[in-house]
Amino acid sequence: MDHISSTTSFEGAGDDITEQFSIIWGQIKAPLIVPWLKVAVFLCLILSVMLFIERVYMGIVITLVKIFGRKPEKRYKWELLKDDLEIGNSAYPMVLVQIPMYNEREVYQLSIGAACGLSWPSDRIIIQVLDDSTDPIIKNLVEMESQRWAGKGINIKYEVRDNRNGYKAGALKQGLKHPYVKQCDYVAIFDADFQPEPDFLWRTIPFLVHNPELALVQARWKFVNANECLMTRMQEMSLDYHFTVEQEVGSSTYAFFGFNGTAGVWRIAAIDEAGGWKDRTTVEDMDLAVRASLRGWKFLYLGSIMVKNELPSTFKAYRYQQHRWSCGPANLFRKMFMEIVRNKKVSSWKKVHVIYSFFFVRKIVAHVVTFVFYCVVLPATVLVPEVEVPKWGAVYIPSIITLLNAVGTPRSLHLLVFWILYENVMSLHRTKATFIGLLEAGRVNEWVVTEKLGDALKLKSATKASKKPRLRIGERLHLLELGAGAYLFFCGCYDMAFGKNHYFIYLFAQAMAFFIAGFGYIGTFVPQS
Repeated sequence: MDHISSTTSFEGAGDDITEQFSIIWGQIKAPLIVPWLKVAVFLCLILSVMLFIERVYMGIVITLVKIFGRKPEKRYKWELLKDDLEIGNSAYPMVLVQIPMYNEREVYQLSIGAACGLSWPSDRIIIQVLDDSTDPIIKNLVEMESQRWAGKGINIKYEVRDNRNGYKAGALKQGLKHPYVKQCDYVAIFDADFQPEPDFLWRTIPFLVHNPELALVQARWKFVNANECLMTRMQEMSLDYHFTVEQEVGSSTYAFFGFNGTAGVWRIAAIDEAGGWKDRTTVEDMDLAVRASLRGWKFLYLGSIMVKNELPSTFKAYRYQQHRWSCGPANLFRKMFMEIVRNKKVSSWKKVHVIYSFFFVRKIVAHVVTFVFYCVVLPATVLVPEVEVPKWGAVYIPSIITLLNAVGTPRSLHLLVFWILYENVMSLHRTKATFIGLLEAGRVNEWVVTEKLGDALKLKSATKASKKPRLRIGERLHLLELGAGAYLFFCGCYDMAFGKNHYFIYLFAQAMAFFIAGFGYIGTFVPQS
């Protein structure tokens, strides 16, 4: 009897606590939670519509471009450069090729070899290796590789600095100050893991030679390790959309599009007129492109020219890269907003395009709405049934946006669900970085060079099957992702037990994705081709 009495007393106490919690939650929810959540839903729907319109606009433009075949050769003059018997090779412009690198043990030979293999009159090209390496062994290897190519008759310059001020921007800026650069008309830039084809200059330089209004010719990236794991496949889907749609639309409509920092050729006069390289943000490439565009220069994107490079293959490396790519544009927007508004050399339409479309919608709204709406606000409506999200905002708009984003990589359509979950996970990191950039706080100027593996990728793939990933709590554990996963899992359980929204399948799947990322395993799964 005593046992039954104590059990009944315990259950009664538990019921009392649950009832009291429900009463307190009801008292707080009506006056505080409901109004604020309604405001949040309203704002998120507005941002979603803005992103939706932007995606549909670009979808329409790229469709028209494909239908009517507005190729670069039809929009700009292009003629193959030819020999001149009277002046010889002087008929060809002098080209500088810059390769900035920092402790690139795995890829320095690939990048230097590809640059030295470019087809161009040997006396009209200079290869410039800008080595900021701090590891003396790697620095010695890079210098020896440069000397080896010099011994083959290649005009290659090995340049070092006594500091890393300005990081990549500082290295590129210092590289242009050497006396021999004054004879150069154009500069091609390749990051350490980029390997251009031998005919790269023959296909890009003529556009700059015959069209004096062009400042930049940008090529597309081709990823050599896209099939390494599920994470690299997801990156490929996101970046393919950027290159096949965003860059192509910006180029085809003569609107602004950003320099990707590599695999492009600049007119040196345009760099000088724009004020040169600046290191005020971690996106020195975008900074230069915006300033050059505001001075009336035009850019051309050539999607038919692909330059091989490498995607980050570890979650740690990818997080650092995405922090830089999300924080930098937001910080640049903060610093250049009034400069863009006050500019008098370009049309109001171009200024609106740069401020609203390029910066606000693509670099801020796209990150914020993905995380705040789909990972915070929408799950919260499960706990607060008084607040409803219209089906067009919760289902139709995100579905259309997702499909429009996926068209750039048709071969990965079967991985679309994984891509959605993956992008939502990364939106947490990107949103955090975006606000750091806007508020100019904390890690705003953090620059961590993305780890590259080069030929080590082959060895890594060969040994992957025999090695099980080891959990290192200090390196793998990410508390923000784990916290977001716990929140989504709780919302999913509540929706399954008491809710009426029936989002629990999505919530559980998204929670699992956050947990996987929280434990650092997001890059360990190999996709099916």
